Amino acid sequence: MPFFSNFIFVTIFLLGGVDAFSPSSRVGNSFSRNKQISSPLYALGVLARKAKEADVRKYCEEGVEDAVMEDYKKIKAAGEIEQRKEPGPLQTILTKRKGTITIIAEYKRKVENGGFIDEMFDPEILSPSFREHGASGIAVMADERMGGCTYEDLARFVEEQRRAKNDIPGPVMVINNDLIVDEVQIAQSSVAGAKAVVLAFEVIGEEKAVEFMKAAQALDLESIVSVSSKENAQKAIDLGATMIMIVNVETVDEKAECINELNIPDGQQVTTIAMIDAYLDKGLHEIEEAWACRDKGFNVVWVADALYKSGMDPSEHPGAIIKSMSQKKFS
Repeated sequence: MPFFSNFIFVTIFLLGGVDAFSPSSRVGNSFSRNKQISSPLYALGVLARKAKEADVRKYCEEGVEDAVMEDYKKIKAAGEIEQRKEPGPLQTILTKRKGTITIIAEYKRKVENGGFIDEMFDPEILSPSFREHGASGIAVMADERMGGCTYEDLARFVEEQRRAKNDIPGPVMVINNDLIVDEVQIAQSSVAGAKAVVLAFEVIGEEKAVEFMKAAQALDLESIVSVSSKENAQKAIDLGATMIMIVNVETVDEKAECINELNIPDGQQVTTIAMIDAYLDKGLHEIEEAWACRDKGFNVVWVADALYKSGMDPSEHPGAIIKSMSQKKFS
């Protein structure tokens, strides 16, 4: 690894762990628990962005695959396109009636402390489990530094879901949760078969957020914009975002405050997603937090590390947690 990347990695680890910038990195809930060492999100975001930009430069220097280049050219040829306001296929599936919650299950090989997850099954094993236990979306943290995964893992999930075309339940759409800093990553996502990308609003800024939402739309991908404040949630919506994910916010009430009384333009539907962070114990309080987020008006919960902290115990494996989060009746 180049010296610059090593420096970034060590700095990130000391400040808050390898996953300090990822949506699934912050411990957040309404119960008392130990917290990770934290640093200002902006400072961490700059380091993460620069490290990712170096990775993308290296990828481009080594030679972009023909299929990726073709999609990149489609983005550039699209020019100024009007952002769509109507819900796309993923947003439609994620947004159910009031009193229900849908689940996005994230696959990763690394957890918050920077270690690899013990006994992590391959995509071909967990992909059908996510589907059969009720996940409405599957995310892959396709970043080796933060999630231990690659675009190959993303493609493997897509292929396994494709093979379930005639099954019940049918295929689940796959989301790329890489730190997007360049349009070429959106082209990579499309070639891998992803149906959506996550855009970290506080890391990339308003101008790039708009640019990347339009780039995704040019390839028929949807965008999920992650924010950590009500102010930025409103800014993202004003810029055309239709799916907002609240990250790096601790309690359920604080999460809810970020989506309460947002000004939604006429004709635009906004789907709200709450990141459920892992507790630092062996309990499953995350399930109760998912129910609480539902009761506060969220449409979706995104769950990552909590799926794996109990290993593959038959009663607490990822599928069982997904099923439990989606089953409790509206209170």
